[in-house]
Amino acid sequence: MNLSLSSLHQQYNEGTLIPRDLVASLMEAVEKEDPAIWISLTSRARMESILAALEGESPATKPLFGIPFAIKDNIDLAGNPTTAACPDYTYNPDKDATVVALLIEAGAIPIGKTNLDQFATGLVGVRSPYGFPRNPFNEDFIPGGSSSGSAVAVARDLVTFSLGTDTAGSGRIPAGLNELIGLKPTFGRLSCKGVVPACRSLDCVSIFTKSPEDASAVFEVAAQADEGDAYSRDVVQSNWFPPNEFTFGVPQADQLQFFGDTGAEALFAEAVSKLESIGGTKVVIDFSAFLEAALLLYEGPWVSERFAAIEDFITDQPEALHPVTRKIISGGGLPRAVDGFRAQYRLKELKRRADRVMDEVDLIVTPTAGTAYTAAEVEADPVQLNSNLGYYTNFMNLLDLSACAIPAGRLATKGVPWGITLVAPAFSDQALLALAGRFGGTEASHSELPADWIEVVVCGAHMRGLPLNHQLIDRGARFLREGTTAADYQLLALPAEQGLPPRPGLIRVEAGKGASIAVESWAIPAGQFGSFVAGIPSPLGFGKLRLSGGQLVTGFICESEVPDGSENITSLGGWRKFLEKQRS
Repeated sequence: MNLSLSSLHQQYNEGTLIPRDLVASLMEAVEKEDPAIWISLTSRARMESILAALEGESPATKPLFGIPFAIKDNIDLAGNPTTAACPDYTYNPDKDATVVALLIEAGAIPIGKTNLDQFATGLVGVRSPYGFPRNPFNEDFIPGGSSSGSAVAVARDLVTFSLGTDTAGSGRIPAGLNELIGLKPTFGRLSCKGVVPACRSLDCVSIFTKSPEDASAVFEVAAQADEGDAYSRDVVQSNWFPPNEFTFGVPQADQLQFFGDTGAEALFAEAVSKLESIGGTKVVIDFSAFLEAALLLYEGPWVSERFAAIEDFITDQPEALHPVTRKIISGGGLPRAVDGFRAQYRLKELKRRADRVMDEVDLIVTPTAGTAYTAAEVEADPVQLNSNLGYYTNFMNLLDLSACAIPAGRLATKGVPWGITLVAPAFSDQALLALAGRFGGTEASHSELPADWIEVVVCGAHMRGLPLNHQLIDRGARFLREGTTAADYQLLALPAEQGLPPRPGLIRVEAGKGASIAVESWAIPAGQFGSFVAGIPSPLGFGKLRLSGGQLVTGFICESEVPDGSENITSLGGWRKFLEKQRS
């Protein structure tokens, strides 16, 4: 069954499927699949209450109506125990985690709680007393962790999406090894209330899907500020860049690490070429600040946060932990307070260096993981291979970055998926999903601007290369495309006055008396729009323009009485042609 959000909603709207039947079908499939994917399935009583609440609703009333999802078992679902993959730690929550409650309210159906590296400590997916989920593409290989079950549940078509967590890469490594989209949102955008903490000051709830479109739909529902989470953040102004014209940084050759995997190295080169082919401009960057920051996560005092999260439990019942997990977390009790301050000072220096790199590009592209390992390889060398997997992931939350892991082929000699990760400043989540869509060939689904950006059409000196273009650039505006108006506009050259050069005046006329006029579309942050408009002198203003494709957009128009001495230049078709005529 195609479990994409659009496919399920189409079937619901056509009346060929109802949520109760879908759940029954999925439960049959769950029983036949790898049992190590799940730690518990949604209790019968809770499932019945959720299905009953959907009766009388539809995709028109609930954006995630009837969409099945899985929950990593360090995230609370009322009616099910939370174990964090440690049976002796188990507790029974009396309410849902905030993010789970938002998804259920939007119509999503939780199928159950998924397996993980114990206490979300690890990138391998094999550190659990409940066994480990087998990689769907080659069962000899690890599924990736710590959100192993969440990723495999999506990869095996048991749910449409799943929730993971990501502190050091747990929402990206499993995505890369299971051919999924793995969105690690901006820290604080998805509430962590009701989530067993790993490093509370770094933890993120992450999203796994098979498509950027589904990830975007889930993110829009789940990304809500939460007064109950002290680390929750609401968006002030999202960071956005056009998915068809962007710059991306690639680490210097000596900073890329594939751990001897020539197949992964070749796939990365192919991915870089593909990004260039869809509008990207590659910029080689110094990646050292990011790599140095990554070392702080496990070699610095942040391990103490993991210790603090379960201090009483690990002190009283150390034997209850997986041996590798116990070894890592126990080390968090050793650093001194002075070590914490020194690490913060060092991180501040590295973030300043990293920010300077980010200022030069729209995003950075890295492998999600340098290579893939078998379960036997990880068992033989668990700590070092886990560290290798974190080479491109451990810095992310320390430096307050958003990221999206996307598929980029399969390793031919290993038969497992491989992927790249798009990395951008905080609040770039939707921009990264838009680019992921374009990389995968579905950019049409991501053509809309975020709600806090405004499309503005200009027809004169604000166009690229002309004298007033800086008024857009200085406000962070981004060029979208060239275009033309509908064929019912005239273009006037308004007379020079009060030291101003001639300006274009676009006026609406009756059908058949105008022409299509050349324009440019730009996107401007909503917070900057007011100051931009305030600087526009009369008789120009802003109103709704109709483009040749029929869209109504905000743009320059001449609404008031046209000044005497204005020249009708409609026949030239645009302001640039008028300037060329003047120069000749």
